Amino acid sequence: MLTTHAQNLSFFTPEFSEHSGIPYFDTGISAGFPSPAEDFKQERLSLDNILVKNKLATFYARVSGQSMIGAGLDDNDLLVIDRSLEPANNKIAVCFLDGEFTVKRLKVVGSDVWLQPENPNYKPIKITEENNFVIWGIVTNVIKKV
Repeated sequence: MLTTHAQNLSFFTPEFSEHSGIPYFDTGISAGFPSPAEDFKQERLSLDNILVKNKLATFYARVSGQSMIGAGLDDNDLLVIDRSLEPANNKIAVCFLDGEFTVKRLKVVGSDVWLQPENPNYKPIKITEENNFVIWGIVTNVIKKV
């Protein structure tokens, strides 16, 4: 896996293999009463096949910071980012802003673009012509440790 470090995010290029996947039990796991163990069937499951739609345009990045906790993105979570998706209002995007990567919710109001944090301790950022700004990709999934 290729790793690139930016100031606020660490990017990873996924490695794909025809033989990837781990055992997957297709019966569901009961959060109530246990079900008999003999009722399950075992298959192989690759999370890349589920989480990645556009292999050549998809990257992973690790979150650094607390500005998006209200959207469920916590420090050290792993983001799945698709660079082939079109940015749109209310999407969560990884953006390059004035020399730094950041993850924020896109807010488009008329011709104005804002980067909206999901934590009241952080202020929205209005994008102006003076900013060096690129929407780098759209967040499609988040992977958390428990």
